[in-house]
Amino acid sequence: MEIQPMKLSVLDQSPVIHGHTAADAIAATIDLAQMADELGYTRYWCAEHHGMFGLANPCPEVLLARLGSVTRNIRLGSGGVMLPYYSAFKVLEQFMMLEAMFPGRIDLGIGRAPGGDGRTARVVAHGRYDPDSFPAQVADLIALASGHLPERHPAHGVLLQPAVQTCPQLWMLGSSDFGGALAAQLGMRFAFAHFISARGGDEIARGYRAQFRSGHHDAPYCAVALFVICAETEAQADALAAAVDLRRVLMAYGLNEPIPTIEQAQSWQPDEHARAVIAHERPRSIIGTPERVAERVQHLKAQFEADEVIVLTVAASYRARQRSYELLAEVFEPSNAALA
Repeated sequence: MEIQPMKLSVLDQSPVIHGHTAADAIAATIDLAQMADELGYTRYWCAEHHGMFGLANPCPEVLLARLGSVTRNIRLGSGGVMLPYYSAFKVLEQFMMLEAMFPGRIDLGIGRAPGGDGRTARVVAHGRYDPDSFPAQVADLIALASGHLPERHPAHGVLLQPAVQTCPQLWMLGSSDFGGALAAQLGMRFAFAHFISARGGDEIARGYRAQFRSGHHDAPYCAVALFVICAETEAQADALAAAVDLRRVLMAYGLNEPIPTIEQAQSWQPDEHARAVIAHERPRSIIGTPERVAERVQHLKAQFEADEVIVLTVAASYRARQRSYELLAEVFEPSNAALA
């Protein structure tokens, strides 16, 4: 199989591996962002999650400021901000501040999922978590970013600070046809989360392109976000896959735990129900040697007709996670010299 260079990006959930602290997870994110910048990855996105022992970042906008100070070329963004929690005006202020500090390098990816359980969502939103308001909030965000708020809008005429010449690149994130349809209607870039929903995403991506109307952007642009772990040998890949299986089973059982280690996975004996969970969840993961991973990634990129592949890697050690991104870069030769 001939490997074609492709545009690769990173999605980071700042995982907390068993035996490590949240501070360790944040330090690992900073290290990984620097490495991704040097390897030529196009963008580095931080995800927002709340109330999870295994994920350490509830506020991507804060961490992105730190990442901007230690990187030079890579775009930085949220993957994403969970907009129903917040004022669209305040979110755009935060990302305009990032744009002022790192002009031409900031992405604002938004989603409507809570990034945690229902009770936590109500606490974060001060009792006002309302995902049904999401389409109106997105429309407000676009109007604010473009300076075209209707005169009767409450925010019309309110100064959006900081006033800078460039604006963050806006993205819709989704794992269903809802996000794809809304992105098409509003003329936004769209990233489909295959790592959440491994079935039917290519049809959603095609629907997005077919229904796209010129709006915030003039033409459709679609990325597919994949869960990938690349290892040098089959044995290493199998060991890392077992830890991912254990993580997925713990989540299915509703257990709030850090990311398992390889040693924990090796001492675990899955029962029949756990094996059923593993079989159901495996399609969301691409785990193997560079050759096996490259073939699957190229296939999915073509299937989605994706302009870009965004890679999420949560592994049983921070070094294994770094090595996975290194191996992918060796295979696909990404370049952030001309950022999208």
